[in-house]
Formats: sequence, C-alpha cells, structure tokens
Amino acid sequence: MKITSAVFIKSCTGEKDFPKENMPEIAFVGRSNVGKSSLINCLVLRKNLVKTSSTPGKTQVINFFKINNAFNFVDLPGYGYAKAPRETKEKWGPMIEGYLSNRKELKCVVFILDIRHLPTEGDKRMKDDIRHLPTEGDKRMKEWLEYYKLPVIYAATKADKVKQSEIKKQIEKIMESLELERESAVFPFSAKTKTGKDILWKKINGLLRST
Repeated sequence: MKITSAVFIKSCTGEKDFPKENMPEIAFVGRSNVGKSSLINCLVLRKNLVKTSSTPGKTQVINFFKINNAFNFVDLPGYGYAKAPRETKEKWGPMIEGYLSNRKELKCVVFILDIRHLPTEGDKRMKDDIRHLPTEGDKRMKEWLEYYKLPVIYAATKADKVKQSEIKKQIEKIMESLELERESAVFPFSAKTKTGKDILWKKINGLLRST
C-alpha cells in the first residue's frame, strides 16, 4: 500500500461523535501498552500520527484517522490497565462496544497481542454473559469478537524483543492459548524492524477489496 496521506480526523467518546463520511474502517484493539500506536504509525509511515506513550491507559477516547482519503483507521482505547480509575474503565466497555457492535463502516478488527506474553484471561465474573464487551482480558475480547462474527486479523507486536529462534514458539503458544485454528494465524510484527508490515497490509487490503 502506497501511503499518500494520513491525517487525524477527530477523537470521539460515543456514536453521536463518529464521522459521517461512510468510509470503510479498520479498527485496532489490544491491551494497554501493547504497541498499538506504534503499529499504526509504522503502517502509515508516520512517526507521530498516533501519539505514543509509555504510560498504559493513556488513550481514553476513540481516535479516527483518514488514510489516502479512502478509508479510516480507528484506534480504540487499550483495555486491561488495572490502575485506570474505576469510572474510566466503566466508560471504556460501553464506548468500545458501541463502536464495534454497531458501526456498519467497520470492515475488520486488527487484534494486537504482545509476542512476549500469553494472552490474558479477563474478568471471570463475566464468563456467562459474552454479549457485553469486557474491559480487560485478551481471551474475553477474542470470545466477544467471535460472538459478533467480526472479521479479525491477529498481530503479535514487539517481535524485535524476542530472539529470532523463539518467535515461532511464542506464536504457537499464543495460538494455543487463544484456541485459534491455522486459518486464524497470528503473525509477528515489529514497528522497529518493520517485520510483518507487508503481511498486515496484504490482509487489510484483501478485506477492503472484498467490501
């Protein structure tokens, strides 16, 4: 994908604020501090389109970015940050759920994991009610996305922080933990080395063309 333009559109806290342009959208989800902002910046060849931070939980709104005047990237708040205020965490779930479950422009979700760690479990108290989006937990998020039958691309970031000989093993552990079949393969990604960038764009383009 040749990037000719990538611009920030707006930050939103609810459906009433979402863009009305009816453009295809690709959403990015993942735990706080998983490297979501760096991944998006890498894809669009911009250093600071999405503000990065070493502080987990910094993104507390839904941010929209217009790419090539043709489609939008949507950066959703990271989940699972234990130190976020309770009232903030209570807002995240409904805000993200409202977008993911109702947004007709949404074409796929890029689910970002940290290659160095196994997927987190999430809140066991919500186990019997998968209809509502969890505010923490990779496994809960995966189950929720499957429940709503949303197309998902899995990317394991920070691959440069793992020995080359360990990457395949870590990917297999993540897939086993999430109970993913081969057709839902997780692939390694590194914003630093650009590993996985072309693969991710190929998957995104395929979904954009199919709509």
